Amino acid sequence: MKYNPTEIEKYWQQYWAENQTFAADNKSDKPKYYVLDMFPYPSGAGLHVGHPLGYIASDIYARYKRHKGFNVLHPQGYDSFGLPAEQYAIQTGQHPEKTTKENIARYREQLDKIGFSFDWSREVRTSSPEYYKWTQWIFIQLFQSWYNKDTDKAESICTLIQEFEMNGNAKVNAVCDDNITPFTAEDWNASADATQQQILLRYRLTYLAETEVNWCPALGTVLANDEIVNGVSERGGHPVIRKKMTQWSMRISAYAERLLQGLDQIDWTEALKESQRNWIGKSVGALVTFKLKDSESERDNLDYILSGDETNDYKIEVFTTRPDTIFGVTFMTLAPEHELVPKITTPDQKAAVEAYVEATARRSERERMADVKTISGVFTGAYAEHPFTKEPIPVWIGDYVLAGYGTGAVMAVPCGDERDYAFAKHFGIDIKNIFDNVDISEEAYGSKDNVKIANSDFLDGLNYKEATKKAIEALEEIGQGKGKTNYRLRDAVFSRQRYWGEPFPVYYVNGMPQMIDAKHLPIRLPEVEKYLPTEDGQPPLGNSKEWAWDSIQHSVVSNQLIDHETVFPLELNTMPGWAGSSWYWLRYMDAHNNNEFVSKEDEAYWQNVDLYIGGSEHATGHLLYSRFWNKFLKDRGFVTQEEPFKKLINQGMILGMSAIIYRISGTNKYVSKNLKNEYETEGLHIDVNMVNSSDEISTDVLRDWQPQFSDAEFILENGKFVVGREVEKMSKRWYNVVNPDDICHEYGADTLRLYEMFLGPLEQSKPWNTAGITGVFGFLKKLWRLYFDDKGLVVNANPASKEALKTLHKTIKKVQDDIENFSFNTSVSQFMICVNELSSMNCHERVILEPLAIIISPYAPHIAEELWKRLGHDGSISTVPFPIFNPEHLVESSKEYPVSFNGKTRFTIELPLDLSKEQIEEIVMNDERTHKQLEGRTPNKVIIVPGKIINIVG
Repeated sequence: MKYNPTEIEKYWQQYWAENQTFAADNKSDKPKYYVLDMFPYPSGAGLHVGHPLGYIASDIYARYKRHKGFNVLHPQGYDSFGLPAEQYAIQTGQHPEKTTKENIARYREQLDKIGFSFDWSREVRTSSPEYYKWTQWIFIQLFQSWYNKDTDKAESICTLIQEFEMNGNAKVNAVCDDNITPFTAEDWNASADATQQQILLRYRLTYLAETEVNWCPALGTVLANDEIVNGVSERGGHPVIRKKMTQWSMRISAYAERLLQGLDQIDWTEALKESQRNWIGKSVGALVTFKLKDSESERDNLDYILSGDETNDYKIEVFTTRPDTIFGVTFMTLAPEHELVPKITTPDQKAAVEAYVEATARRSERERMADVKTISGVFTGAYAEHPFTKEPIPVWIGDYVLAGYGTGAVMAVPCGDERDYAFAKHFGIDIKNIFDNVDISEEAYGSKDNVKIANSDFLDGLNYKEATKKAIEALEEIGQGKGKTNYRLRDAVFSRQRYWGEPFPVYYVNGMPQMIDAKHLPIRLPEVEKYLPTEDGQPPLGNSKEWAWDSIQHSVVSNQLIDHETVFPLELNTMPGWAGSSWYWLRYMDAHNNNEFVSKEDEAYWQNVDLYIGGSEHATGHLLYSRFWNKFLKDRGFVTQEEPFKKLINQGMILGMSAIIYRISGTNKYVSKNLKNEYETEGLHIDVNMVNSSDEISTDVLRDWQPQFSDAEFILENGKFVVGREVEKMSKRWYNVVNPDDICHEYGADTLRLYEMFLGPLEQSKPWNTAGITGVFGFLKKLWRLYFDDKGLVVNANPASKEALKTLHKTIKKVQDDIENFSFNTSVSQFMICVNELSSMNCHERVILEPLAIIISPYAPHIAEELWKRLGHDGSISTVPFPIFNPEHLVESSKEYPVSFNGKTRFTIELPLDLSKEQIEEIVMNDERTHKQLEGRTPNKVIIVPGKIINIVG
C-alpha cells in the first residue's frame, strides 16, 4: 500500500470541516488556551510559501495543546479593509467588496489545503457590517470618555460633565488639549450647548483637531508613518507631503506610561519591547517658557502683533532633558510647521521662511528624522528672551525639529549638543560656552555627568544632577518653567480620505460632531459612482448621493434632504486600516453575538491571547494600538484584562531563491552564468519556476516567456544556459514566488508543513529551496512503511524491544521539549532519526507505532489521522492524549563492551551494568570467542574497568 498524500489529505480536510473538529467550546471544564495568528490582508496574489510559516508554527502548538488536554481557541479571519482593494477599484471600477470576497475565497482555499486546525465557525472579516458595527461602537465609547490622571484610567465623559457642573475645571487633572482656559461651575452652567461641546471635545479620548498629517496627493489620502518608506507611499511609491487638516485623533498619549510599564508584564522578545520603548520615548526634564523679545523697533515690524496690542504675549515653550544647560542657550529652533512661525517672522525674512516651509512640507517626518547629515534652516528675524539673563536669543526654523514631538521647539545649546554645534558653526552663530575647562570645538560632551557648570550664574560649579534640580527650582520661582516628563508617542490620527474603510458613526450639527446612537449601528458604507476624491477635494464618500443622517427616522437618507434641523451631513472620512485590527481577538471569543462585541462570560473565560504569532513589522503600529484599545476597554469595564497578548513570537521570513540571467550591456544578447565575467553585463530576474534543479533553463522557454526574449541571442556553455542565484525577499517583483498549492499538489501539505519547520529556527529568516523538499517527502514515505507494506497493514501486537522503547521515549521527550520551546526545526530532525532507527530495527509493534502517530500529528496531521484510522480507531487523533515520557526507558541497564586482546578489539559483548569486576571477568573468560583468541594460553593480566573497557593481556 503506497503513501498517497493527495487522497489522504482531501479526505481528512473534508472530515474536519464536516465534523467541526476544531470548534472551540466557550463552556468547557478543560483549561483554556488561546492561540492566534496576526490575521492576513487578502491580496489578489494569494499566498506564497513564505506566508504560512507562522501559521504552521501556531497550528503545531494549538494541536499539541489539544493533545495535552486544553480547550484550544485557534481562530482565523481577514483584515479586509484597506488601500490595495480601493486602488484596484479606482483602476478598474470594480467594487472593492467584490474583489475582497474573491481574494478571501482564494486565501481560504489555500489555507484549507495546508490543513490548519482553525475554528472557522468564528471567522471575522473587518469589512463585514456585522463586524464593523462593533468597531463603530468602540469609537463611540472612546468619544464618550476622558482620561482622569488622578485615577489613572479612562472614565465616562458623564463624570467630567458632573465635575464641571459642580466645580468647573479647576480641580480636573486630565489628559487634554494644551492651554485649557480655566472656568467655574457658573461659567459652565451659563455656557451655550455649542460652547460646552467645544470644551468637551478638548478632553475626549477621540477628538477633532487640526493636525499635521502625511498627505499623499496621488492616493488622495492621509498615510500613517508606517505606510511611508523613504519619503514616498509604501503602496505605489507616490510622493508624500506634510499638510494641516482637520482630522479625528485618538489620545493614545494618555496611555504612554501604562503602555511602557505594561511591557514588563508580558512575555515578548526584548527586541520587540525595546522597539515600543523607543517609540513611546519617555524623557524626564523640564518645560521652559521663553518670552518673545519685544523692542520698540521689533513691535513696528513683527507680524505677530495683534491689532491694538502694545505688548507681545507670544511665548515659546520648550521641553528639554537638560535644563542645567540653560545658560548655554545660543539660539532657538522651531519646527517649520510651528504655529508661531508665520506670526513672528519679520517682513524681510518672510520670503525665505515661506520657501523653506514649503520645501519641508515635501519631506516626510521619517525622512527628516533619519537625515542626520544635512544642515538646513532659516532665521525668522525674531528674538526670544533668556529667562534669567534677558539676553536676546535668535529664533530659527529647521526641519530637524518636528512639530509633533515635544513642543515643536528646541533650545539649542551648541556647547552641549553635537547637532546644535554643527548648526551654529554652519550659520556662523556665536556659541556660549558654559562648561569649565572644555574645548567647545570638540564633539558633544554635555551629557557627561562629571562636567561642572561654569560661567552660568547660580549654577556655577554644580554637576549635572545638582544643576538640573537647581535650574528647575529657579524656573518655577520666576514662573517660566517646571519639571516635566515627556513622551515621544503622539496622538494617533484616525481619519483616512478613503472609501474602503469603516464609516464613522458621526453626523454634524452646526459643525459639531454628534454620535449616532449605538442601537442604530452599523452605519454601512454607501454606494458611490467613483472611488476618487470629489472634484472639490472631499473624500470619496463625498461622491455618495445618499449620505445624510435623519435624526428623527434614525436612518441614512438622500443628501438633498439636508436641512440642518432634522437631517444633517455625515462624516466623509473613514477609519484607518488599524481600526478593525485593534480589537479582533476579542470578537473571536464571541463571534456571533448581535448584542455585545463580546459577552462578559465569554471574555472572562478566554481572557486574552496566550500565544500570538506574527511579523515584527507591526511592533510600533498594530501592537501599540491593540494594547491601547485593550487598556481602554479594561478601564471602562468592558473587558477584564490589561494586556491583550501574553506571549508574542515574531516569525522570521522565508526568502526566495531568485534566478538571474545576464544581458550584455547595450544589447539583446544573454550569456550563461559562468561566461558573464568575459563581458560587461547586467542581471535580470526571471521566473524561478522555469529553472530546473541544476540551475539551467531552456532558451525556448525564455523566448516564449516575454516578448523581449523572442529574438534574443543566447550564448551557452557546454550546450547549456545556466542562471545565477540570489537569496532575496520572496516577491512577485523578483519572480521568485513559490506557490504552496504547487507543493501541496506534488508532495502533499504534510511535506510542506514539515519542510517549512525544518528550514531553521522559527524566528530567523531562511532561504527556500524547492529541491530540498524531496528529502522530507522521502521521510514521510519511510514513516508510512513502518505501518504498511505492499499488501497492507503490518502492525503487530508483539511487545516492544528495549531499543524501540528507548527510541520512542527519546522522541517523546525531544518533541515535547521542542514544541514548548518553539524549536520546531529540531523536532523534524528527531522524527527523521526516530524513523531511521525504528526502520533499522524492523519495528512494527503497535505499542511503539500508536504513540509515534500521536506525537507527529501536530506537524503532519493528515498522515497521522490516516495512520490512526488504519490502526482501528474511530474519530480524530487530534484530542488523543499526548504520550507520557517515561525516563526509565532511557536508563542504560547494560553496556556493550569491546573485548580487546593486547589492545586490539576482537569482539564485543553486552553485559549488565551492575556486575562486579570479578563477575565480568568470569563471563568473558568463559566465552568461546575468548578461548579461540587465547588458544589455550593463560593470560598474564585481565584489565577491567566496569562500564568502559575489557583488555586481556598476554
